[in-house]
Amino acid sequence: MTLPLLEHQLAFVTALRDAGLTVSVAEGLDAAAAMRAVDLRDRGQLRDALAATLVKRQAQRPVFDAAFDVFYPAVVGASVAPASDTVVPARDDTAAPRGPLEDPVRDRVRLDLAEFLRTGDERLRDAVAREAVTAFGAVAGSDPGTSSWSRLATLSRVSAQTLMATVLAQVLAGGDRGGLVEQRARTTVQARITQFEARVDADVRRRLAELSDAQTVSRRTRRPTIEQVDFLGATRADLVALRREIQPLARRLATRLALDRRRGSRGQLDFRRTIRASLSTGGVPVETLHRPRRPLKHDLVVICDLSESVSSFAHFTLLLVFALHEVFGKVLAFGFVDELDELTRFFTPGGDVLEAVVRLTDEADVTAMFGRTDYGRAFELLDERFPDVVGTRTSLLVLGDARSNYGDLALPVLRQFTERARHAYWLNPERRGIWNTGDSRAAEVDAIIPMRECRNLTQLGEFVRDLTD
Repeated sequence: MTLPLLEHQLAFVTALRDAGLTVSVAEGLDAAAAMRAVDLRDRGQLRDALAATLVKRQAQRPVFDAAFDVFYPAVVGASVAPASDTVVPARDDTAAPRGPLEDPVRDRVRLDLAEFLRTGDERLRDAVAREAVTAFGAVAGSDPGTSSWSRLATLSRVSAQTLMATVLAQVLAGGDRGGLVEQRARTTVQARITQFEARVDADVRRRLAELSDAQTVSRRTRRPTIEQVDFLGATRADLVALRREIQPLARRLATRLALDRRRGSRGQLDFRRTIRASLSTGGVPVETLHRPRRPLKHDLVVICDLSESVSSFAHFTLLLVFALHEVFGKVLAFGFVDELDELTRFFTPGGDVLEAVVRLTDEADVTAMFGRTDYGRAFELLDERFPDVVGTRTSLLVLGDARSNYGDLALPVLRQFTERARHAYWLNPERRGIWNTGDSRAAEVDAIIPMRECRNLTQLGEFVRDLTD
């Protein structure tokens, strides 16, 4: 491997680390060795070889692919596809004048895009994406006299979503409309629109890298790994990916906790076994032997705000907690908005925790008359209806943003809970920088119960490890 290529590969590995992927020195060396074993002219082989050595989980693959497209682009320069052979329909001379969005280039790009949406031809997709960026993506740069490229400018001119009805009509021509057939066709076309938009995004990043450098573009345009996506800012696609990651995260945590317990299982000194073992060393107790420490399982009580602003965070925390139910002696969960309801009944032994969250979203009785978050009422109702739920073997976990619409938080009741509990924690899904702004009462709560920022799966996993120590 030549020196410039090696330096380029090291920069690529550095970009992956900056994006949140854990890449060891040994894995970086494996990637360099893999590059010598493949045909570098075959971009697909190179991508697969680097992914096999640098990516540990499928959830990290989108981040890897985005960086790979910047550092190892498929094309360079304008790289406009050959002129399309699509014939643009002749325009009626008696038609109204063209609007600002009408021009022959746009018409041809949209016709080619519609053809891709019908056929799924990946080469056509890539060619149309490059042509669209060339035609519509150029914008003025941030500095006077400079130029740049814009994903938004390209997609807004092409307007792929507006082709949906036309493509569906062509795909379903001569067949039955509606029902499962149309639903499948719509899903397929939507997936292809998403693919096209992703290729436009990649081509824009590639061109920006040519204007500056790959490291800068990768840093500015990188997307966080799914473990680092904020719960409160997650898109619909992010939420789906987060749900898929909950069970693997639970398995990893359970394995690590089991290992930690075995490593730290030194109990009381076993005098008899120690003396017997010392006979092999002339009666000198070189190594002491201990009885296994019996792990103490404690109860966990979760109180979670299920209002719309933080419900996704509460759902993921509940998913993880109940996926790790064997770590705790007993788990009790309560949800509230301005009414309190016990949620434990939705999580049946051996049941699917994802289905349980869907059920509690539809069936939990957590909203009373006004439907506005009321922490004080929730704490008072818990103390009134379940006076003995928090005891000396209980770890108390409160999930929410500490925003109670300027209402009373019933802090004396919360203080009683924390004083009775073995441990007490409050997880806040907001950035620490916006705590105590508006109706946030984070400082007052933190004076009673330790409050921790918990905005993504990484922070949630770290907290669960601390909780089970």
